[in-house]
Amino acid sequence: MISIERPGLQLRHGPGWLQQQGLNTQQLRRALIDSLSWQQPLVTVYGKQHRTPRLTCWVADPGCTYRYSGLVQSIHPWTAELNDLRDRLQQLLGVRFNSLLLNRYRNGADRMGWHADDEPELDDQAPIVSLSLGVARDLRFRPRSGSEAAFAVNLADGDLLVMDPPSQRHWQHALPPRARVVAERLNLTFRVIQPTTAMQSISTRASLGRAATSTQARAGDTPAPNTSA
Repeated sequence: MISIERPGLQLRHGPGWLQQQGLNTQQLRRALIDSLSWQQPLVTVYGKQHRTPRLTCWVADPGCTYRYSGLVQSIHPWTAELNDLRDRLQQLLGVRFNSLLLNRYRNGADRMGWHADDEPELDDQAPIVSLSLGVARDLRFRPRSGSEAAFAVNLADGDLLVMDPPSQRHWQHALPPRARVVAERLNLTFRVIQPTTAMQSISTRASLGRAATSTQARAGDTPAPNTSA
């Protein structure tokens, strides 16, 4: 894997990792689209309700409840395909993930605002691992403070990205809209949460210029990147 390091940031990028595992990414993406219960929840930002600019699905072990903006995410059980991916990641990284957030970006208009995955229920000593299926998109990174430059990692079909601690503490990431992208992408982020401490996400996301709450990030209502990929 390719190591990407900045002060406070440690990433590992494995291009085409799923294909190297002998998996057919097109078939896998189709199976997940057809078998999962996709949602587009309403979130309230500045007193107004918005649909999240993407579809989501929360998959987790029993007791691993996840909430934001007062909404409890329904737990979808692990499918055979997702259990297989979890087992492969455990073999690679030595981590048993108990939860998975899937984001379905239907085209380039679907997006994710600037944020860090630092909810209090997440185990901050465990990595967050991302798998990409479908069209390539740029995942942008910027520091919460300091003079390090923002940059992007292009994540293509089958790519693996490991975000090691303490990256979430010092850096944010975002998936900006791309007008020329017309195809679909699935992003799977495997996590370790502490079921006994699962609670509503109330952490403030320190952005460049102003703070962005986790709800604002999910609604896409965060400051635009100060650079472009």
